[in-house]
Amino acid sequence: MLQAEPKKVSARAKKRGFPQLGSLGAGNHYAEINIVDEIFNEYGAKKMGIDHKGQVCVMIHHGSRGLEHQAATDALVAMEKVMKKDKIIINDCQLACAQITSAEGQDYLKEKATAGNYAWINHPSMTLTHQAFAKLFNTTPDNLNLHVIYNVSHNIAKVEQHVAERKEQTLLVHRKGSTHTFPPHCRLIAIDYQHSG
Repeated sequence: MLQAEPKKVSARAKKRGFPQLGSLGAGNHYAEINIVDEIFNEYGAKKMGIDHKGQVCVMIHHGSRGLEHQAATDALVAMEKVMKKDKIIINDCQLACAQITSAEGQDYLKEKATAGNYAWINHPSMTLTHQAFAKLFNTTPDNLNLHVIYNVSHNIAKVEQHVAERKEQTLLVHRKGSTHTFPPHCRLIAIDYQHSG
């Protein structure tokens, strides 16, 4: 994410994130081996490379770990001060916010982008999965015919166009713990998934 500015991330957040680079992490992060038991949508499944019952799939959930968690904590503290000054009232302190055009709002975007880049850089480290399977089956990763079905991020703040209050508006959307899904034929979908969404 081009708006990332690592200098906006606190030393404490960097200290928490540094030893976790290349690791799966903790909390809700996991690596799970799945066996396809049933295929409900043959067309969509084939597009993703899932073509038979009994096929082995690996699902991995990881992220920016301690770095993003600390950066988010730091941002909440900064935004709580802004809310008092700007008289912004919310019903949950986890929803602390600031005007996105404010210095605090811009710092938040830069911190989130830095944490997102940290997570994306960590994705190649997950090739250890290929190496582990290769070792288990006494072969090379290339001989296993392993491929990525999709790689999607969540917990990213993005500027998007949406209809709100009956008009199209530019909004900052932060999907905490979720991802943006797209219907078939959406211009934002990779070509391989244009027909399936």
